Amino acid sequence: MIELYGVARSRASRNLWLLGEMGAGYRHVPVIQAYRLADPQSPDAPQNTLSPDFLKLSPAGAIPVMRDGDLTLSESIAINIYLAKAYGGDLGPHTPAEEALMLQWALYGASSIEGPAVSILYVYGDGKAESEAGAAELTVARDKLRRPLAVMNAHLAAEKFMVGGRFTVADINMAEMIRYASGDAEAMAPCPTISAWLAILHERPAFKAMWAMRLAEPA
Repeated sequence: MIELYGVARSRASRNLWLLGEMGAGYRHVPVIQAYRLADPQSPDAPQNTLSPDFLKLSPAGAIPVMRDGDLTLSESIAINIYLAKAYGGDLGPHTPAEEALMLQWALYGASSIEGPAVSILYVYGDGKAESEAGAAELTVARDKLRRPLAVMNAHLAAEKFMVGGRFTVADINMAEMIRYASGDAEAMAPCPTISAWLAILHERPAFKAMWAMRLAEPA
């Protein structure tokens, strides 16, 4: 059985969403980030990324990690591409060309979108958006996102979905990267097609189930 180690308040969210879409049986092992705990090495601490048993599985001490038989895999995008190809049916690639496009968009998002999008999330989450330092961080992040979001907006306007004219793992991977910035009206204002696409994806039952799991976890 597939085992997924991590929590929904992490990049494991994209793996949990995909597993929900697949309807596959899997075992979820909650592992929280050590930095969120006052003393992650306390005997009373929940299983976390510095727990000795988890470090045996993941020497990098990072979530998510997936196990499937003899395969142990880290990095959330790699996990999703594997799961979709191995078990996802139409959620995965139909052809080598589709697989290449799914990898292309995942790498593009990870290199061009996710970093500044996370920066925007942290500025708002830390409550410093109205401060001088927060405003400066937002300006830098928005500038970095302007071109890649314009690329994404044009692509989705023409294609509706990321790859193959249908909802796939490529949509999940990209949506979870863009989501970090989606609460920033100024960053998203030039990208109405992206916003409409996200709204449709966020109505999917598997996303709602993952989000409910996330909200139930400690902040």
